[in-house]
Amino acid sequence: MKVAVVGATGLVGTVMLKVLEERNFPLTELIPVASEKSVGKEITFKGKKYAVVNIDTAIAMKPDIALFSAGGETSLKHAPRFAEAGTVVIDNSSAWRMDPSKKLIVPEVNSHDLCIDDRIIANPNCSTIQMVVALKPLHTKYKIKRIVVSTYQSVTGTGVKAVTQMMNERKGIMDGPMAYAYPIDLNVIPQIDVFQDNGYTKEEMKMIKETQKILGDHTIRITATTVRIPVVGGHSESVNVEFERDFDISEVRSILAKSKGIKVVDDIANLKYPMPKDAHERDEVFVGRIRRDESNPNTLNMWIVADNLRKGAATNAVQIAELLINEELI
Repeated sequence: MKVAVVGATGLVGTVMLKVLEERNFPLTELIPVASEKSVGKEITFKGKKYAVVNIDTAIAMKPDIALFSAGGETSLKHAPRFAEAGTVVIDNSSAWRMDPSKKLIVPEVNSHDLCIDDRIIANPNCSTIQMVVALKPLHTKYKIKRIVVSTYQSVTGTGVKAVTQMMNERKGIMDGPMAYAYPIDLNVIPQIDVFQDNGYTKEEMKMIKETQKILGDHTIRITATTVRIPVVGGHSESVNVEFERDFDISEVRSILAKSKGIKVVDDIANLKYPMPKDAHERDEVFVGRIRRDESNPNTLNMWIVADNLRKGAATNAVQIAELLINEELI
């Protein structure tokens, strides 16, 4: 089992390697791939050193699986080349997510959509992943009509440059590299990605369209506001969801607690609820502040938190790879 990690030296690629090692993924050969400036550098995986190679070399090595986290342009250009060489590509960029010929997979939600002919599989947006993991079991039981979501997203979702900007600002360094148009420390920026013609950002439209595709239901009405906040550790979401059928709060908690990949933290008497610092380096999706929306029938409020670099990116991709092996789809 040869596994290539494309973008191995980046923020998500580094976490992918960590997750592969932690989960003891059954690979026999690792192929770390990065841009030309990183070729020849060494990374350590399970105590062994591997030299970083370029994309052409990696394709010639014919890996069984390629985990991509190198940006949309790289994926559009090179994922088909890997696929033509017989590799199954699991891509973390937005390049293939809304392509009707490509599957958009969250293992806890729609693993049944995968088949042996899938050569390029899309990994959803980080904020979408954690939301659909929490909503899928409730959608099955009560059927979702409408979702209103506001996100509070970690600077790690932007990358190393954003983390550097925030940490520099905390040290009083105001002339360092800027990932955002404004200071982020002691601030909140209500923009993630570029604005679209309808006034929504690209990130907001990703959440809307991806959620409908993953849940397989384009009748669900969704509106989103995505916001960058000065934290690391994970993304948080305030989710208001209206169902077709009424629910019992205790049953909702029970359904969530029994669902794979979810950890309910909802004990307001003892001030227990999910926070980014608690989700950091964890793979679960944490759900709390579960309560009825008293302003609208059949409507629920939830607070959802997950590590955006792990379940929101690297771990989800590795879980897809594990699924392919376990279901003998590769």
